[in-house]
Amino acid sequence: MNIQPANEQPPQEKPRPQSLIDLFVSFTVLALQGFGGVMAIVQHELVEKKKWLTHEEFIEDWAVAQIMPGPNVVNLSIIIGGRYFGLPGALSACAGMLVMPLVLILLIAILYAPYANHHGVTHALRAMGAVAAGLILATGFRLSSALKKNPMGLRICIGLSLLCFIAVALLRLPLAYPLFGLGFVGCALAYRKLPA
Repeated sequence: MNIQPANEQPPQEKPRPQSLIDLFVSFTVLALQGFGGVMAIVQHELVEKKKWLTHEEFIEDWAVAQIMPGPNVVNLSIIIGGRYFGLPGALSACAGMLVMPLVLILLIAILYAPYANHHGVTHALRAMGAVAAGLILATGFRLSSALKKNPMGLRICIGLSLLCFIAVALLRLPLAYPLFGLGFVGCALAYRKLPA
């Protein structure tokens, strides 16, 4: 018989989605909040608010989601849904990410068509691109604290990030080259530094 001392608290379970409906609704709410920059919102909701993932888990899952074909956030929803409820969870989370945005985009397309060539609309859409870039940069800075625990160390992580930036932004190489080239280098370096 295992009796726990009176002053010791039982370990608390990590928060998780309660059902397939909870998963669907949570990812629907995420999808509806994230026009053009959903990564920042997903990180805030899943890590800081719902606490379904730690910072490190989010970064690992996000890395896997980025190398899979398709939209990163949809891939992430499939990974998380599958982790908690298997195939039904993956399908439920994916549906949550896609159903309402699909309906909204179809409605917006119908409303946008008559005004597509209007100068004000064109300039507003260009300005939204700058906002989306800012959201991505802000999220990158927020997640950078997890690099301290990376087995490669902070210097190597920053070096690989700078090489990727140079390859894509300055040299205009197709994303596949730095993704697989630098990705392979990063995996090899991390593997060598991991304890046996």
